Amino acid sequence: MVYKNFDELIQHMKTSSQPQRVVVAAAEDEHTLKSVLKAQEDRVIKPILVGDQAKIKAILDNLGTNLPKEDIYSANTAAECANLSVKLVREGKADFIMKGHLTTSELLRAVVSKDTGLGTGRTMSHMAINEVPKYHKLLVTTDGGMILTPTLEDKKNIIINAVNALRSMGYEEPKVGVLSAAEEINPKLQDSVDAAALKEMNRRGQIPNCLVEGPISFDLAVVKERATEKGYNSPCAGDVDILVAPNITAGNILGKCLVEMAGAKMAGLVMGAKCPIVVTSRGSSAEEKYLALNLAAAITQQKGD
Repeated sequence: MVYKNFDELIQHMKTSSQPQRVVVAAAEDEHTLKSVLKAQEDRVIKPILVGDQAKIKAILDNLGTNLPKEDIYSANTAAECANLSVKLVREGKADFIMKGHLTTSELLRAVVSKDTGLGTGRTMSHMAINEVPKYHKLLVTTDGGMILTPTLEDKKNIIINAVNALRSMGYEEPKVGVLSAAEEINPKLQDSVDAAALKEMNRRGQIPNCLVEGPISFDLAVVKERATEKGYNSPCAGDVDILVAPNITAGNILGKCLVEMAGAKMAGLVMGAKCPIVVTSRGSSAEEKYLALNLAAAITQQKGD
């Protein structure tokens, strides 16, 4: 299964048999609650809200709805919200977490706690899934939000996190392009050296269940005609599912260019923990948050099936 756009993903989730339980940390945010209620109406998720109960209930009243009392947990500070949300996942009462009215660092501090967090021993990374008007299917970019200057081992884990997410959504063998300035290996350009090493790791089975190509330039990764013109032969050329950026700056620029200049729709998650973490910006639209909820629910639903 490969999704061409978010509508295909949403339609699939609307017909799913089991809504996934999302716990919203610091849920007193109207945009967040609008997206949560829409996803609940579509039977994609079942919400659990953590935060200032009075503010949450006031927003729900303003939106013309309510939730059962037992699904709204009281927490006074950002740290309390984050810790309680993580605890609910650890206890099996929630399937994934969504960030509300708190910062990403406040939430992730609880997620990465060695004693009470949701770590798996693998590096956590950010992945954005994009619907780009000129591309023929959904496109993942990673990592543009977590790891500043990833080592080779970090890049390996970044790929594994994204591949695991897509395979949980039904993809059989995601195609991965490890980006560099050109397709040749240049000893003076560490990005290209790392890309070649990751391709070899994939060939040896150290990065399983996917096809890794690299180094590969952006144009060859997403435009088949450019690869043909250059005589670049690879199953990934013009057909990648995942683009791996060399560092957070490149990944951040790439993601924002796709949204702001190419008209892409985007949904973002942190992967590598025991569950997906929805960490859209507090300035993100309700639509972006709704798309991220569908993405996280698709990943956790497959894990539970």
